[in-house]
Amino acid sequence: METSCTVTDGDTIRCGDERIRLLGIDAPEKPGHCRRGRQCAPGDPFASTGSLQKAFGNGPLSIIRLGEDHYGRTLALVRAGETDLSCHQLAGGQAIYVERWDDERAVARTCPDLVRN
Repeated sequence: METSCTVTDGDTIRCGDERIRLLGIDAPEKPGHCRRGRQCAPGDPFASTGSLQKAFGNGPLSIIRLGEDHYGRTLALVRAGETDLSCHQLAGGQAIYVERWDDERAVARTCPDLVRN
């Protein structure tokens, strides 16, 4: 169980000095953060961030760390109470599923009705 974590954006949280990227999803980028040549997730980045912040209220956080991305962020399955946060963001249309970012299809197995292949 984790404490003192905050939402950075629609697919990233911070727990102390550790940045944690939610597994298998991509949320809309804040203005100026979508690098040239990259296809960024559509939608409202502020609504996506707000959705994730709201989900934090569903209970204590549990984090299953699975590795690191090329930015040094921890890749993880994160739950708030019984709510899988990647699935929560997909269900609300606040993120898109990215299969290549879903280690061993963990998100696809957790919320298969929300994942499009």
